[in-house]
Amino acid sequence: MNYSVKKISEIFNLDFIGDGNFIINKVSSINNASENSIIFFSDKKFLSLLKETRSKVVITSKNLTKYCNGNIILSENPYLLFAQISHLIAGKPKLKYGIHKSVNTLTENLNNKICIKPNTIIGNNVVLGDDTFIGSNCFIGNNIIIGSNSYIYSNVVIYDNVKIGNNIIIHSGTVIGSDGFGYVNDKNSWYKIPQIGGVVIGNDVEIGSNTSIDRGTLDNTIIGNGVKIDNQIQIAHNVEIGDNTAIAGCAGIAGSAKIGKNCTIGGGAGIQGHIKICDNTQITGMTKVSCDIKEAGVYSSGTPLMSNAQWLKSAARFKKLNELFLKIKKNK
Repeated sequence: MNYSVKKISEIFNLDFIGDGNFIINKVSSINNASENSIIFFSDKKFLSLLKETRSKVVITSKNLTKYCNGNIILSENPYLLFAQISHLIAGKPKLKYGIHKSVNTLTENLNNKICIKPNTIIGNNVVLGDDTFIGSNCFIGNNIIIGSNSYIYSNVVIYDNVKIGNNIIIHSGTVIGSDGFGYVNDKNSWYKIPQIGGVVIGNDVEIGSNTSIDRGTLDNTIIGNGVKIDNQIQIAHNVEIGDNTAIAGCAGIAGSAKIGKNCTIGGGAGIQGHIKICDNTQITGMTKVSCDIKEAGVYSSGTPLMSNAQWLKSAARFKKLNELFLKIKKNK
């Protein structure tokens, strides 16, 4: 879709500099833009790319306008506005309602304002909200509620007794409601603990591909409103994740951990079970969280990158650290 600089400024109630009639027809990166692309500029480290760009329209903050030529749309958060304009220009295709003839459903009278693609299986007592899309080869179990305006990509599996809110995106390969990893040891044998809880997911949640969210043992696993979950993440049984928390790829969250609101968890982080993390906590990538976090802030762990030879020496010395500490304490 095409928009003028003036029209975009009016839609988002922002000021602009330059030719309001100039037409924008796509969003682009700085180095791959055409004249009618819109780009964003929010950091002077990209100044060399900005000087070379072909784009005639840039989103930037007031203090960076002196580096920009052509048409400028002013925003306090250029990256956010760029994302919003991306949605606007790309548009959203209207959902074509219909259930493919190959769909196998045990629920009668499904909502007629939905779209279900081929070879999907729908269980008993399933409720699907208006404008919900379910891709090919999905499995939707029994006693499932999925809210309105939700998009479930192909090859997603949702086990029984899962409740999902509105405006959801679930990417391919994700499994929701699988059994939690619950066993009790009896004479060197593992006895499975029945996992009879469910999963409750709030509104405006996005879940990446190949992520697993386990059902609770007795109570529910809970994902709050606005939570963003990346690819290949493990969320174990009875985990609770607060509203608007974002979790990057390959993180693992063990059973019954409780994570607060507005947290960010970096890629590859490991969260131990049965701990609590307070609101507004940032955990950097590859961090191992093994105890409660009671005060908001940024937390990290792990060993910085070094050569293998250095690491081997450091590891050998680390093993002797307690012995050295006791000697120093004794000599005080």
